[in-house]
Amino acid sequence: MTLRETIETNYKSSLKSKNKMEISTYRLILSSIKDLDILNRSGAGKRETDDGDVKKLLKKMIKQRVESIEIYTKNDRKDLLEVEQNEFDLLSSFLPKQLNEEDTKKICIDTISKLGAESIKDMGKVMGELKKSYPDNLDFAKAGPLLKELLNK
Repeated sequence: MTLRETIETNYKSSLKSKNKMEISTYRLILSSIKDLDILNRSGAGKRETDDGDVKKLLKKMIKQRVESIEIYTKNDRKDLLEVEQNEFDLLSSFLPKQLNEEDTKKICIDTISKLGAESIKDMGKVMGELKKSYPDNLDFAKAGPLLKELLNK
């Protein structure tokens, strides 16, 4: 079952259970996927939307939620914070679990030593290896600054 089919099945289940929060979030996801379908069908590189495209879309939506959560927390907007947090949790359920900071640091150190990276000039090589080895589990927004810190020592 593709990721899109899983989302559609879960959407139908939330309709039956009348869970308004889930229904609105699934509608948002499905609408974004349809927009992506239209974008992929138009232009020179016509192709079907695959699971990789849907994962990228979900990651983008999660990043938006994280930014909103930070703003709402800072401004003490508990009502809006709860909605964003629920959407974040639902969106995150479709992606592999992200590694925590400790594991991310360990993987970065291991990759640096494996490739023999010595300075910030080698960051691109290390980042490329990380993206190849951990495309879904690693938060690259955290890994980038961590690599800079480790390679500047």
